[in-house]
Amino acid sequence: MTFAEFRDRCERTAAGLASMGVTAGTRVSWQLPTNFESMVLCVALARLEAVQNPIIPIYREREVGFCLRQTEAEMMIVPGEFRGFDFTAMANELAADMPDCTVVTLAPGELPDGDPANLPTVPVIAAEQGDYPARWIYYTSGTTSDPKGAIHTDFTVMTEAQTMVDALSLSEDDNWPLVFPFTHIGGIGLLLASLIAGPKLLVTDTFNPTETTAFLSANDMTVGGSGAYFFMGYLAEQARQPDTPLFPNLRATTGGGSAKPKGLHARVKNELGGGGISSSYGLTEIPIVTFAMPGDDEWSLDTTEGRAVPGYDFKFVDLDENPVPDGTEGQILVRGPSRCLGYLDERLNAAAFDDEGYFRTGDLGVRNPEGYIAITGRVKDVIIRNGENISAKAVEDLLFSHPLVAEVAAIGLPDERTGERCCAVVSLKDADQSLTVEDVRAFLIDKGLMRQMIPEQVETVQVLPRNPAGKVLKKDLRARFSSAEAE
Repeated sequence: MTFAEFRDRCERTAAGLASMGVTAGTRVSWQLPTNFESMVLCVALARLEAVQNPIIPIYREREVGFCLRQTEAEMMIVPGEFRGFDFTAMANELAADMPDCTVVTLAPGELPDGDPANLPTVPVIAAEQGDYPARWIYYTSGTTSDPKGAIHTDFTVMTEAQTMVDALSLSEDDNWPLVFPFTHIGGIGLLLASLIAGPKLLVTDTFNPTETTAFLSANDMTVGGSGAYFFMGYLAEQARQPDTPLFPNLRATTGGGSAKPKGLHARVKNELGGGGISSSYGLTEIPIVTFAMPGDDEWSLDTTEGRAVPGYDFKFVDLDENPVPDGTEGQILVRGPSRCLGYLDERLNAAAFDDEGYFRTGDLGVRNPEGYIAITGRVKDVIIRNGENISAKAVEDLLFSHPLVAEVAAIGLPDERTGERCCAVVSLKDADQSLTVEDVRAFLIDKGLMRQMIPEQVETVQVLPRNPAGKVLKKDLRARFSSAEAE
């Protein structure tokens, strides 16, 4: 689809939606795969100034119902059946208790259609950032039992996109992928960045390491994405044909969502080519607040997520929110132009934002004197063994360098004696090999890790469970291995 075709289809779809009653302020939830239809629908809703709530496809009755009720959705748009699940049946069941909510099913290739001549005038761009109304509600699971709805504006999502364009020097000569759910806040960022700068956007509805990599290779990917999970897939496919570059014109890769393992940047640079990984860091509530530039030094590219994007202010504080100096690990608080307006449930705002408007990310990190920021873990992803804090990420980074390990997640499991014990869950490069607690202990001692942090339990899995954005689902691992005995 060309950009002109995209524009025209968005206008026709907006006219079709308008004939169905969608207008400025109409609350529309939608749960669609990553495809052209979902992107057209998204921009068509924006054209009408609707308030839209994109929902990630893995959400089911409990989460989707919560989103619909909290947003007071007037329309729910679903794909019918996708990947063996009947989204229409779920939506109809949920909407039965919401008489003001209409369910619309979009079959593959179908979109509402109408005459653009009947559309209202194009919305006027607000003069100041504070004048932009709430137009987007993105839910994040976070650490609470119910998802949290972060309220965004056209300004905040456009800011995210412009940051991508500037940091990566995107142009119409580039080809880059959208291989994670478009309904994630990063999805609208990638689409808008393509509309701003003109790179070709390569779209797949699901990520399959073999098929997706072949698709991206055939379309000459020049800027890669979108995180450690995806890079590992590309690397595995490149290893199958080491003498033929999959991406001969690759100039950079970019990732976010979670901190990358140490050493992955060098592997990407050496095995895939280009400049390695230019990481960014951000959250649903405040996307892309740091960016590593392709020209940064190798140490910074490998071990940090770059420096603060211009316009963003950071605080690093201890557990009592007292400032800590550069070089000292602390909780990360940040504010800047992409920060959401707050949560739909206003009761959550006091805990999420401090008195100066900084967002409490829940992440731990260190800023060095040059301003580079490394993510060291989560405030609630700390394993507390005998009253001592163990950084899960510190254990993961070292074990990732083990020659047998493909992926690793360190988790805390309940322990009657120590409170929690450290468990390393590993996926091995060769399924015929094994890795014991003794192997891990010897390796980590040799690496200089303090004995208090060495895992007491090692579990092997074929693959780590992840959500579609590539984040490891540690709660699933804890549930699976909590009853297992430490060796």
